[in-house]
Amino acid sequence: MRHGLDSRNWASALNCDGRYGLGLLAACALLLLPQLWGSAATNLLRYDRAAIAAGQWWRLLTAQIAHLGLHHALLNTVGLVFLWALFAREWKPLQWAVIALIVTVAIDGGLWFLDSSITWYVGASGTLHGLMTAGAVAYVGRRDPLGWLIAGLLVAKLAYEHFQGPLPFAGRGVPVVVDAHLYGALGGLVTTIFLMRRRPRGSQKPKPPVRQTPVRGSTAPQT
Repeated sequence: MRHGLDSRNWASALNCDGRYGLGLLAACALLLLPQLWGSAATNLLRYDRAAIAAGQWWRLLTAQIAHLGLHHALLNTVGLVFLWALFAREWKPLQWAVIALIVTVAIDGGLWFLDSSITWYVGASGTLHGLMTAGAVAYVGRRDPLGWLIAGLLVAKLAYEHFQGPLPFAGRGVPVVVDAHLYGALGGLVTTIFLMRRRPRGSQKPKPPVRQTPVRGSTAPQT
């Protein structure tokens, strides 16, 4: 019998093994690498209303990986790792890609059509809110109480931001576009509800089998 921590078991528990580990590394690199080019990358990649109107459409996608600095990028990367550890296996990789894409469209559409006063925007926090919503909905769908807890905390946070503005510890002097969080969460909610309706019945993650302890004087079933 082996004792102690098994790194492979930990990696699997945190969804950091195999293709999931490679996916996490790629996602983290996508958030951090633009920092090598500093403010030049931010200016080129950010959501910029005037530049988009002039035909620079790529900004609608790249705004999510542009940040105001290394600290901002690291905060979003830590958030991504946390969500990955919780939810990565709730959806297939292709489904996560669809969720992330539609969440991005929801954020861009919300800012463009509903928040014309927002002239520029950077950061992945809106996308992270959409991914958290997708994970929470998956948990609720398989009747995991943790899903309701996460969903409740998320709704409370969004409500606070809507009526009171950013959380007291958020931003550190940098303006926070809280509406992007709301649009991201709504995009994640709509997408995951649609995906769940398309799931065949019985496709939810199976529960682990319950080990039965033989009763003295009886014959335990063979499995």
